[in-house]
Amino acid sequence: MTDPRHPDEPILEPELRIIDPHHHLWDRVALLPTLPPVQHEFERIVRLAPRYLLDELLADMRSGHNVVATVFVECGSMYRAEGPPEQAPLGETEFVNGQAAMCASGGYGAVRACAGIVGHADLMLGDRVAAVLEAHVGLAPDRFRGIRYSAAHDADRTVLGPLARRPAGVFMDRKFREGFARLAPLGLSFDAWLLEPQLLELIDLARTFPDTAIILDHVGTPLGIAAYAGRRGERFETWRARIHELARCSNVVVKVGGLAMPFGGFNPGVGAAPLSERLADLWRPYVETCIEAFGADRCMMESNFPVDLYTCGYAVLWNALKRLASGASATEKTALFSGVAERVYRLAPNLVS
Repeated sequence: MTDPRHPDEPILEPELRIIDPHHHLWDRVALLPTLPPVQHEFERIVRLAPRYLLDELLADMRSGHNVVATVFVECGSMYRAEGPPEQAPLGETEFVNGQAAMCASGGYGAVRACAGIVGHADLMLGDRVAAVLEAHVGLAPDRFRGIRYSAAHDADRTVLGPLARRPAGVFMDRKFREGFARLAPLGLSFDAWLLEPQLLELIDLARTFPDTAIILDHVGTPLGIAAYAGRRGERFETWRARIHELARCSNVVVKVGGLAMPFGGFNPGVGAAPLSERLADLWRPYVETCIEAFGADRCMMESNFPVDLYTCGYAVLWNALKRLASGASATEKTALFSGVAERVYRLAPNLVS
């Protein structure tokens, strides 16, 4: 079997069971006529995938790899247009739970898209966020598993482009931590997206709240563009040391992926080798460091689709990740590609069998 976007790529290890723990769903077709000319590479992603709903996700899940289930992660989709602003993100949970219910009907086969849901709530509300968290759980009690709140920030706003929305130091803010403290009592996890220079903030957060399960997204997003162009190599050892320090926090696991986004500046170029092989070579130092620091039982391979479509198709991406895990044992591969996601997001076995 091959990826139709890269027909020279056979599917590697097609029987290996995969739970994709990080993808999005959105419909931004209506925005296309209003979009300004591209000012930042990230803005190309909406043009590559203006609509990514259940049909598009299922097509990717069926592109040759044995993807049996997925976890949806918040992306600002289908927020409520009416009601209090702090309740707007509940619309996303309602929307995704409906997509998950469609898939769970069995009408689309045995796969279970959105078996877990990670939503959004404004943790800067402090204690008042508890009502929003409880409402999320009430809307999808069998699937809602946690919150993501991006803290991504850099003094050079051209690093993040359209995603430069947060001030510095969010994870250190008193009100944020007041809201964060409301997660563990409800059994909710926290997905953290931040940039590599901010890792010390997450380390402090993880040490302060050892009873809250924290998932580091996208290996901490190493940077290689804008002010960091040409400097990824010189920054690697600092990133590596902080990943090892973070791994000493037993409440933290890491998602291995997201390196196909533009922020790292990884350019596979054109070559004779399959694209997945070239990507694996570029990503290897980061992937191997994470597995070395956290161990296979605290790492989960992710697609980050459709965002990572910026660089490659879904099938090629999983080929690259499988190449990077080629030296792992069968037990380690099970952990990396399905077991950790199943455990951390508490997916019911009957949903992902």
